[in-house]
Amino acid sequence: MRYVRSNRLRAVALAAALLATATAGTAAAAGDGGAGSAESGKSAKNPASADRGQRPAASLTGTAKLTRSLGDDITFSFDARLAAKHNDDPLRATGTFRFSHYLNGEGAWAEADVDCLVTGGKVAVVSGVITDTDLPGAKGLRVGVTVHDQGRNDRLGYSWAATGSPVEDKDLAPCVSSAPFEKVKRGTGDFRVLPWQPEL
Repeated sequence: MRYVRSNRLRAVALAAALLATATAGTAAAAGDGGAGSAESGKSAKNPASADRGQRPAASLTGTAKLTRSLGDDITFSFDARLAAKHNDDPLRATGTFRFSHYLNGEGAWAEADVDCLVTGGKVAVVSGVITDTDLPGAKGLRVGVTVHDQGRNDRLGYSWAATGSPVEDKDLAPCVSSAPFEKVKRGTGDFRVLPWQPEL
């Protein structure tokens, strides 16, 4: 996936496909750390912002668990922003996101530093490079997540939906993810998307 540049905007071309759900036992989902994690309860770091008090060009925040019929504990947590002064460059987004997936005491967690954020209406696509994790082989890899902010009915997708594990995606481009096919479990949290308004 490549980036299209103009003298007014560098926009991200997004690839998304509705894919099969991730297998249990792999680190597929996300947030505050699952039940078996020593990192449990740790929230995403606040991104550095040079223009405090000013509306960011785009943002994705919040924490929630996903709905799984087998009882998987899957949590995602986001704190990602594109500063107003970087409105023309989604690759300048900052922040972190975190995800974990546990079932019957087995699973893993990971945290990524944001390297791209694009939002449109109530849909956000964020990507980042994993900087901390207990999933073997995942550190240093890029992952992407899609969020559809629908209030109490938020949805979510992720770049490893087809493969079952972030470790299988070795060369993922920034801001690439799947369609938001997963449902958020009611009462576990909320995602908030601030729409991007580029000068097209």
